[in-house]
Amino acid sequence: MTAPDRKFEIVDFANISGVACPCGTARRAFADVEDYPGTIHVTEISTDARLHYHKRLTETYYFLECGPDAQMQLDGELIPVHPGMCIMIRPGTRHRAIGQMKVLIACLPKFDPEDEWLG
Repeated sequence: MTAPDRKFEIVDFANISGVACPCGTARRAFADVEDYPGTIHVTEISTDARLHYHKRLTETYYFLECGPDAQMQLDGELIPVHPGMCIMIRPGTRHRAIGQMKVLIACLPKFDPEDEWLG
């Protein structure tokens, strides 16, 4: 079966270059897969993540690793987080991670850097 005929896609995040984002460094997969409606990111959150929001994107954070004092700021509310938790963030929600952590993020529709608003 040739690659275009495959009914699945495989990605190794170790082979994806990281890009700077308001949260730290993101590795984004499946942006180039036409028939996949979103993107999947593995993001290393820095301690100085910047408050931001999206007008169109819904993000779902699954916490892989984080320190004991890790939190998410969601519209001004501080939520303690730990590995194994998951938070769905709707468009318009101002959010940022506080503390170092590693998260898996499902983004729907596909991530668009033009839909990243600071503040």
